[in-house]
This record gives sequence, C-alpha cells and structure tokens, in this order.
Amino acid sequence: MEELVIRDADVVDGSGADSYRADVVVDGGRIVGIVKEASAAGCQRPRARRELDAEGLVLSPGFVDMHAHSDLALLRDPDHSAKAAQGVTLEVIGQDGLSYAPVDDRTLGEVRRAIAGWNGSGDDIDFDWRSVGEYLDRLDRGIAVNAAYLIPQGTVRALAVGWEDREATPEELDRMRQLVAEGMEQGAVGMSSGLTYTPGMYAKDAELTELCRVVASYGGYYCPHHRSYGAGALEAYEEMVALTREAGCSLHLAHATMNFGVNKGRAPELLSLLDEALAAGSDITLDTYPYTPGCTTLAAMLPSWANEGGPEQTLKRLADEETAARVRHDLEVTGSDGCHGVPIEWDTIEISGVGDPALAEFVGRTVQESADARGEAPWVTARGLLLADRLAPTILQHVGHEENVRAIMRHRVHTGGSDGILQGAKPHPRAYGTFPHYLGHYVRELGVMSLEECVAHLTSRPAARLRLPDRGLVREGYVADLVLFDPATVAAGSSFAEPRVLPTGIPHVLVGGRFVIEDGRRTDALAGRSVRGIPPA
Repeated sequence: MEELVIRDADVVDGSGADSYRADVVVDGGRIVGIVKEASAAGCQRPRARRELDAEGLVLSPGFVDMHAHSDLALLRDPDHSAKAAQGVTLEVIGQDGLSYAPVDDRTLGEVRRAIAGWNGSGDDIDFDWRSVGEYLDRLDRGIAVNAAYLIPQGTVRALAVGWEDREATPEELDRMRQLVAEGMEQGAVGMSSGLTYTPGMYAKDAELTELCRVVASYGGYYCPHHRSYGAGALEAYEEMVALTREAGCSLHLAHATMNFGVNKGRAPELLSLLDEALAAGSDITLDTYPYTPGCTTLAAMLPSWANEGGPEQTLKRLADEETAARVRHDLEVTGSDGCHGVPIEWDTIEISGVGDPALAEFVGRTVQESADARGEAPWVTARGLLLADRLAPTILQHVGHEENVRAIMRHRVHTGGSDGILQGAKPHPRAYGTFPHYLGHYVRELGVMSLEECVAHLTSRPAARLRLPDRGLVREGYVADLVLFDPATVAAGSSFAEPRVLPTGIPHVLVGGRFVIEDGRRTDALAGRSVRGIPPA
C-alpha cells in the first residue's frame, strides 16, 4: 500500500491550466497517482497508509526560489523555516558572483569577509570543502529544502586573478575556464556574476563571454547581477543580452528591477527589450521579488576602486582621511558605480543588520536618522559604522517603484526569487515572505495575475530554466515536492517592522514526499539534497 494520499485537493498543477479536484497519491518520494474527481459517485478512491484531507486547500508543486542567499544558512540552521514555511522546496544559491566554492584557503578567507553581511562570518561552520562538488556533497548530508548551485564568477576570478582591477592574463583566463568547467561537471546549474561587486565587476565583457561559452557547453545558464540597476540600467540589460547571444548561452536576469528615480515608470522599456531578444531567438528568463526596496551591504555602495584588493584594503582606504574624502565625493556627488551611478540618498539607506551587537542602535534607522541624532553628517556616520563593524552592515535601500514591480512580474518569462538575506536583526521581509506575498497580495488582493498563472511563475518556469525533467509540475512520476495552501488566507506574516514572522495559510509542505511543514509546524525532516545540473546528451 502506498504511503500517502492527499484527498480532495484543488490541484493547481504548475502548468498554468485551470485547477481541478483530485486525490493525489505519493509513494517513494514521488507522485504515483492522480485521480481526478475522486469523490464522484461510483469512483474507486485510492487508499494509502496515511490519508490527508485537503478539502479547501490548493495543492501545487513546491516553489522554487530562483535567487537565494542561503549558502551557509542551509548548513547552520537545520530548521530553515524562513524558506520551508513559505512552501519553498528548492533554492538556487551561489548568487551574485560570490560564494564559497570553488576556493582555496586564501580565497575562502577573503570571500568569508567580503560577504559576511549576506551569510554571517561563518565562524560556526566547518568549511570542510573546497570544490563545487565537495560543497554539494556537504549539502547531501541533509538540509531542510533542496538546493541548486551557480558557480560564482567573482569567486572564480578571486581564485585565478585576485581582487585587483586588471585584465586577466591568457593563463589566468584559461584557469578560470577550467574552474568553471570543473564546477559544471560537478553539478552546478550555471554561473552567476555580481557586476557591481568586487572582484567580479573587474571582468570585461570579453572575459565574461569566454566563461559563458563554457557554461553553455554544459547546458547551463548565466545569471548576472548586471552593472547597473539605476543610471544606465537599460544599457546594462542590453549588455547582458548581447553578451550571452555572442556566447550562445542562456540568460537569467537576477532580481530584474528598474530602481531609483531615473527609472520610474520605465519597466515597459525593459520588457520591450526582452521581447525583441526573445523574438530573435534568445533564451531569457528573469526573477523578481514582490517588494519595492532592495537589500545589500552598506559596503556595496562604495565605488569599485575603494574595494579593489579585497576587504582589508577597503578598510585601510576608509581609515585614511584623504582617501575617505574621495570616497565621499564619489558617493554623494558623482554617483558611485557601487550605487548604480546615482548619488546616494542617505534617507533611503536603512541599516538592517550589523555584525557587532554593540552597534545595534543603528539597526532599523536610516543613515540620515542616525546622523541627525548624533549631530553629524551622514557620511561621517556611515564611514564610522563601516569601520567599526568591519564592513558587515546590511542595508535596505528604499528606491523601487510599485508600477515597475507589477509590470515585470506579469511577463511570460518571469519567475520568483526572494533575494533573501537572512542575516541581521531586521532583514528584508522578502526573506520570510516572498512566495505567500505573491499569492496573498498580488493574486488574491490585487488580481495582478490569476492563481494558476502565478503558480506557474513559481514552479514550472523555474524548473524548466534549471532543466529539471521531473519537478515543477503535479504529474505522475514527478518528485513529490508539494505545497498545500489556503488560497483565502495565504499571506506573508513578515513586514518591515517585524520581518521574521512566518507566513499564514500554508499548513503542509513536502520535500521528496516527506513533510517538512505539517499542520503549520516544522518537522525534524532534513529531506533536502543538492539538485545537480544534467549534462547535455
């Protein structure tokens, strides 16, 4: 007898088709039966050792977070309710060009310091891996939800070239090609870049094109955090489309927003650009989060020249009065490349987390508010905080536009990504609320999309991008990564005031047929594993 039958569910199967009522049978981690209208008179209903009454609930495929920063959280926090409680059954990590494999001892230390604001210092982690394959093997010991990995181009460059702003030598480029090929062979699904973060931003298009050729040869995709989301955003998108067309590589645009005042109302221009490229044969997808503010580190706002050489060199420059004055001018007058070419507005920069608990007074306040309270210029406050906290502060940047958010999420190649940073006392609520916020706010309350269409955005579309032949749909033979939610009550619990509140209306989540959320509570199941790329035939 099979393990589980989910009775009388309203199945939204991920394809975008209309929902239907059915009993769904799960056994051995897969969907083994779907009996439509099973409650009809005279129908032989499936039996199983356990029966779950799903009356009034929607059954859908598990949600895929196409842009996650859980690289260490998956290891340090077996509970991981931040994602599991949202119905996320697969996260794509290794984002924005910086993560923890492939590395050597030197690079690992540098990367840990550079992205402590994203993932913590890592002092509580046993870094017993160096290669991509070894990292994926570590995940396979058991994690809360599944994870796929992108090779981080910035980390690759740090390993082969260093943190200097210069072109790679032919030998160094060959080494980077080799590292990318090894990562793809070991199970990565593609490559990411952070082109406003050092050292990835120092790579010119020719270098990126060569690495994308390697990714394409393994059937993977390129996922760039491109060179601007502010001034020059449209040109930055065009650059990535042209680069991947030249390389013959699939493109997935990370957190594809149009932010800052210069881009208010300009989402249709981006979508027109994408439609033209798609019509010409480009393979493009994108992800967004359903909120207006962004989230990153305070150090990311600095001009790239200030970050050259790595974190220790950045701290030295900030400590030097003359050099710090240059940094301030670039931030406040010129518009640094770290701040997307737009002069920084300190009243939009809210500190969301710090590494040193002694600096907690800054959290939840904008830099302008803290500066006013201290009777000093905002730059003085920001500089002092960066030095005192050794570049660890994370920020919310309130620069988005609701009309852009809604327009982009409707596009046919759109997928969902939280870009959720789980560090800090007041993280962005998207880390805990992205997927129920889509379903509750944008579907039920605003009607921006139908429920069936939204579920397709969050399930089958990302599964297709990841080239997963047995995930993303409710189909017989597919992996039983499943979510049961109440369409009348599903909602994000998290808010900017209380960002760590779990969602409502999602009572059950299964990963590989095992309950990780049951009756609204996290079980002790560590059912997740690495989901590895499939080499082309």
